[in-house]
Amino acid sequence: MPGSTLNLTLLTSQEITNLKWFLWRTGSPSPSPILLQAGTRVSLTSSRGRVLLSIVNTTYKWAGDYICCFEAQGFRWELHQMVKVSLRATDVAQLPDQLSISCASSPGFQLSCCIPSEHLGYTASWSPGEGSEASSFNTSDSQCFVLAVRRCPAADTTYTCDLQSPGLSPLRVPVSVTIIQGGDTTCPEDSSAGAWNVTKAGHVAQAPCPGNKTGTVKRTCRPDGVWGPIHSSCTDTGLLALLYRARLLRAGQGWPDEEVPQILAQLPDQVVVVTSPSDLLALVNTIKVLAKIVASARIQLNGSALEALLKTTDKVLDMDASSLWTTARAQISAVGSNLLLAVETLARSLCPQDHPFSFGLPNVQLQTQLLRPTPPSDYRVSFSTQPMLQAHIPKHSLAPLGHNGTNVSVTSLMLRKLDHFLPSNYGQGLGDSLYATPGLVLAISIMAGGQVFNKGEVIMDFGDTNGTPHCVFWDHNLFQGKGGWSDAGCQVQAASASPTTHCICRHLTAFSILMSRHTVPKNTLLELLGQVGLGASIVALLVCLGVYRLVWRFVVQSKVAYLRHAALLNVVLCLLAADTCFLGASLLPPGPHSPLCLATAFLCHFLYLATFFWMLAQALMLAHQLLFVFHQLSKHRVLSLMVFLGYLCPMGFAGVTLGLYLPRGQYLGEGACWLDRKGGVFYTFVGPVLAIMGVNGLVLAMAVLKLLRPSLSEGPQVEKRQALLGVIKALLILTPIFGLTWVLGLATLLEEVSIVPHYLFTALNTSQGVFILLFGCLMDRKVQEALRKRFCRSQPPNSTISLNLPPVSRGKVGSVCMRVTVAGSKVPRISAAQAGGQVRMYKWIQPHQKESWQ
Repeated sequence: MPGSTLNLTLLTSQEITNLKWFLWRTGSPSPSPILLQAGTRVSLTSSRGRVLLSIVNTTYKWAGDYICCFEAQGFRWELHQMVKVSLRATDVAQLPDQLSISCASSPGFQLSCCIPSEHLGYTASWSPGEGSEASSFNTSDSQCFVLAVRRCPAADTTYTCDLQSPGLSPLRVPVSVTIIQGGDTTCPEDSSAGAWNVTKAGHVAQAPCPGNKTGTVKRTCRPDGVWGPIHSSCTDTGLLALLYRARLLRAGQGWPDEEVPQILAQLPDQVVVVTSPSDLLALVNTIKVLAKIVASARIQLNGSALEALLKTTDKVLDMDASSLWTTARAQISAVGSNLLLAVETLARSLCPQDHPFSFGLPNVQLQTQLLRPTPPSDYRVSFSTQPMLQAHIPKHSLAPLGHNGTNVSVTSLMLRKLDHFLPSNYGQGLGDSLYATPGLVLAISIMAGGQVFNKGEVIMDFGDTNGTPHCVFWDHNLFQGKGGWSDAGCQVQAASASPTTHCICRHLTAFSILMSRHTVPKNTLLELLGQVGLGASIVALLVCLGVYRLVWRFVVQSKVAYLRHAALLNVVLCLLAADTCFLGASLLPPGPHSPLCLATAFLCHFLYLATFFWMLAQALMLAHQLLFVFHQLSKHRVLSLMVFLGYLCPMGFAGVTLGLYLPRGQYLGEGACWLDRKGGVFYTFVGPVLAIMGVNGLVLAMAVLKLLRPSLSEGPQVEKRQALLGVIKALLILTPIFGLTWVLGLATLLEEVSIVPHYLFTALNTSQGVFILLFGCLMDRKVQEALRKRFCRSQPPNSTISLNLPPVSRGKVGSVCMRVTVAGSKVPRISAAQAGGQVRMYKWIQPHQKESWQ
């Protein structure tokens, strides 16, 4: 059965030698059987008296006569076993696999199913077959069975191609035919981009590939009756044949030492037939498979095979980027990374007798050198490129490799244009900034005793460059194997009296440099403004804490006041800790390898988020007090919910962000212990902040309308109303200021030219502590009264009550007596003389005491 595992076992009671397995494939044009050896599908195991050949996931490519050759008792033995493998549905090509047709315009149509030429023993029959004619024809690589339908069916019909071969399971391949009825939405016939017949909306039209191509051309008819873009999988048959041959070689069929150079020698001739993205992908995949074979079998290539590879690579890098590379990368984003790794692997596999080796083409230059057991003082290499590219490896990196007479070879490979075809992936420390590359990639590798050594110091000079340089290498393991640029182990070395860029890396691989395209220029005044603003904010927040220390028990007499000031106190604490961390972060060495830098960025993210979530908690508390007047929660219940919202929610945001973006290398920004401002990680902070500001704005609008309406019979009591007004006043001022701050923060990401948004954002962002002190604390009436009572030690303030009395005649004196009750106790009556119709009397009220007049 296809897809199953084939096991062939040889049992013997005698000692056997020179055991080999061969396969003479069914229908193969090869004049000799194919050697079977260990590969991705073939495994060979032996034990005493037992030898096992195991092949996993078999297909028709593994059908044929298996031959076991060995020597025993002075004779050479051959044992044969015939194995048949059925075709799978994926081995059959239908053209088309679905069809929609209008009987009015096309009374007849043609269907076909094609099988590989290795299985000529199959016969086919079509059903239903009434009013149709069946035929067959052969091509160079397949046998096709055709059904010509003369009369269009009245309704939708599924035709079936039944394939049968003696001793194998039958295979049924369906082809659905949809009849276009009157009133159906259709795409019209189109001959401007090929021959596309009328097709029903929602269906896919198919056409054969032109010329010597294999595959199909498909075009979708959209639901609105408009043709979609054309998608082609047409691939040159010669390229496909080389790819299938390389895959079988890696699976375990053939002689790798002989066939790898043969396939490489054919590649330069096949490059000229690359006219589609599918052709380019097939060519790159072939080189990739060959590199894996060479690495696993440790094959050494001769100079001619390596020249063929370099000629092929030079032409591939010269191919049109817009028509071939862009579409190929859209299908497989890692195609450029795969080509780089494959060429690196093959280039360092040159056999020792062909060293030294030098080969140069416009896009590819290769230099190899055999250092023998005793390396020279330094290894140096230079390439005639623009800009000039030089590299050298110090002796101390090469000396440990030449022990015990081991030959040491160094391979230096320069590739132009390839960096433009690599994915725009940047590892930790680089973020998602826009970078430009010089168009050069330098790959250096060291081989000693057949082993690849990646450790060692290499110093490179990339010539004069523009922009801020970053020394990087291509890490094939980043981004789930798609690859990405990383600066781990590499650093820029300032060149004295020279504008060139020197890079020092402590490992060997493919190197290049990145230049930042858009960077905010270093501005001393902007940095000073940020530091002074943060210092002022920290001082203001400390003052705010001092004020609360003095007046706390005077301003939290009611539940609403307590919750309001508790929320504001937590805002002050979070912002104070965040500003302190942010100010201290400038003293730490930036980079993903600094645990302190990473911890500081996480704490800043969490604490700044907590600041805004506490503001949200304050706004939601206000909304609850106004909307649910008769369903109030207890103070401790509300405070618990506010703590959950103010601390646990931002902790969840910050933790998830760290877990998502740190493994991708997109957490820390460039040169700072803060979130990457150019990547998506920054929006995990700005997004919640702006959302909270929006919610606060809605709550404020609702609160103002609620408290200003004419009837307040359902509203809160006067004392509670005053506390709520304090919340509203603070939020009414702080919400627009904080919201505007982070709108400007987004503007600094979008506006790459002007420095104005950076100044405005820095000024507002670093002054948030001052705003909280002024508008959240000192402008509160209760706080002002408490401060006056705290610091004014003179006689308590008095109150004056004026009573207007009717006028009396001149010369008469009357008196008015009133009794004042303070805290439930009576004081002596106070008499005042009436003069001019007005009696003035004074009262002294102790703080927090009730008064009544009798």
